[in-house]
Amino acid sequence: MDFSFVTKYYQFFIDGAKVTIILSIFTVVLGVILGIFLAMMRVSRISVLKFIATSYIEFIRGTPILVQLYIIYYGLPKIGITFPDVPALGSAFPDFMAGVLALSINSAAYVAEIFRAGIQAIDKGQMEAARSLGMPHAMSMRYIILPQALRNVLPALGNEFIVVIKESSIVSIIGIGELMYKADTVRGNIFQPFEPRCSRRSFISS
Repeated sequence: MDFSFVTKYYQFFIDGAKVTIILSIFTVVLGVILGIFLAMMRVSRISVLKFIATSYIEFIRGTPILVQLYIIYYGLPKIGITFPDVPALGSAFPDFMAGVLALSINSAAYVAEIFRAGIQAIDKGQMEAARSLGMPHAMSMRYIILPQALRNVLPALGNEFIVVIKESSIVSIIGIGELMYKADTVRGNIFQPFEPRCSRRSFISS
């Protein structure tokens, strides 16, 4: 095995790692925000909200993320929904936003189930105590239940972040220059199929 190419192409891997990390951070932040709303809908007493959240979660978790990425990237422009160019961020910004949106929509379904489990793990007496003090249901969830649930689900959210980093390689399909895309570029330049992938793994693990 020959890794001498790293001294020449190391900047490719650094740039790809930066894009992967930024993509993962945006995905996790948006996924957590949307996931919390979905979890609240899932545990709601309103049957319509519960049905919508359940349908969304089951559909997203039951379809491949590649299909979801294709729907966002190719399907939305067909119905007139496009991502505007931002000159300061370069011509790749619409592709990046499509990747973030697809990964966030997928991650939100899993985060919603994580938060639902965290909420249901809180003792019912916590809600009863809050209501007995005159707090409305929404306020009780915001100030009493959710903070405790967040503490319970932090390890699972950490695992979700790791999963997002791994799944971010799927956006290389639409030309986003993340770590997998850069590794494939190096592989095409040096005609070595195995070593660039190993270098990518070392960057992810570090």
